[in-house]
Amino acid sequence: MAHDDVFSNAMRQLEGAYKFVKVNEDTKRILGQPKEILEASIPVRMDDGSLRLFTGYRVHYNDARGPTKGGIRYHPGVTLSEMKALAFWMTIKNAVANLPYGGAKGGVIVDPKQLSTAELERLSRGYIRAFADFVGPDRDIPAPDVYTNAQVMAWMSDEYDTIVRSHQPAMITGKPVAMGGSLGRDTATAKGAFFVLQEAAKAKGLDPKRATVAVQGFGNAGGYLALFCHEAGLKVVAVSDSKGGIYDEKGLDIPKVFKTKSATGKLPETGKRVTNEKLLELPVDILVPAALENQLTAENAAKVKAKLIVEVANGPTTPEADELFKQKGILVVPDVLANSGGVTVSYFEWVQNREGYYWSEEEVFDRLKRIIVPEFHAIYGLMGKQRSTMREAAFVHALTRIVAAIEAKGTEEQHRKR
Repeated sequence: MAHDDVFSNAMRQLEGAYKFVKVNEDTKRILGQPKEILEASIPVRMDDGSLRLFTGYRVHYNDARGPTKGGIRYHPGVTLSEMKALAFWMTIKNAVANLPYGGAKGGVIVDPKQLSTAELERLSRGYIRAFADFVGPDRDIPAPDVYTNAQVMAWMSDEYDTIVRSHQPAMITGKPVAMGGSLGRDTATAKGAFFVLQEAAKAKGLDPKRATVAVQGFGNAGGYLALFCHEAGLKVVAVSDSKGGIYDEKGLDIPKVFKTKSATGKLPETGKRVTNEKLLELPVDILVPAALENQLTAENAAKVKAKLIVEVANGPTTPEADELFKQKGILVVPDVLANSGGVTVSYFEWVQNREGYYWSEEEVFDRLKRIIVPEFHAIYGLMGKQRSTMREAAFVHALTRIVAAIEAKGTEEQHRKR
């Protein structure tokens, strides 16, 4: 998908949801554009003494429900259109999980693999210097995203503390535990997706002890999700990474696969080799796309044999494929619900930072389950009531909350704020 049309695609999804929910014209105008955007040049002194300028962005989409929240990505393909779309989707995702946040996104146009650790640190600190007035524990709370991690968050947190001359761990989430990060953050996305997968399997009448699963994308989220499925007795028959996958209809030894991948960076030589494309068409009960966007399209949707699709990746299904799945009676649990475990535990980190009181991993996951399972059932019920896809129902569920906040404030107030 060309990045230029990412934002217009996001707006198409929004228009689709308006069929099911009554929204006044003023509110539609407010939701049709980001609230504010900051673009900055970030000067970085390179190891060889030369100076390079990197372009950085931060988009606050809507803050009617609270301070904005969303990740910062480092990628050569970062564009403003993509940042706007991702900030919009974060607004929806945070409302789906009923978190007291609006949506934001940030990014830097850079290939981080080309930078030394010292250059990466200077870039990360430079980003916060450029955006320090645009972020903060009560305004906008960043987090890791593509090619950023706990170490990058640690540098950013430290730089912010230096600028404001006080300790403010709640200004950013996804930090190392030693700096106020939450226990369970590493596996939060997978754990949330697993809770949702269990509920969706029950709703589809699948036997949790006999159902078969294929996972495309054996990264952090996909790998841990495969492990949780295996531990619960589900039969994971296929997994893949960017180089291809492995398939065994009798079921893979997932703990062994996980161990090999962690130690060597490669999947073990076991079972039959399968391509990423073929994995999506295997005869399984549950399919989990956990890799890249636009994997399930008009070209391959008709060949999908799974009864249930749980989107752990962002945007793996195109609108055309969605339509085909609806006709075939395949249930698609959308990304804005299925992968919201990550941002929910980010919210828990923010709460713990503000209280200065930290929870056990068991408590973190117990609270995650108490949020994500009722939201699944609310959206599933709405889908049946309005005879829509689950994605449309999730958007309507989120929009109802966002619109209520915008309209409670009154659009006059909104215009004054803008």
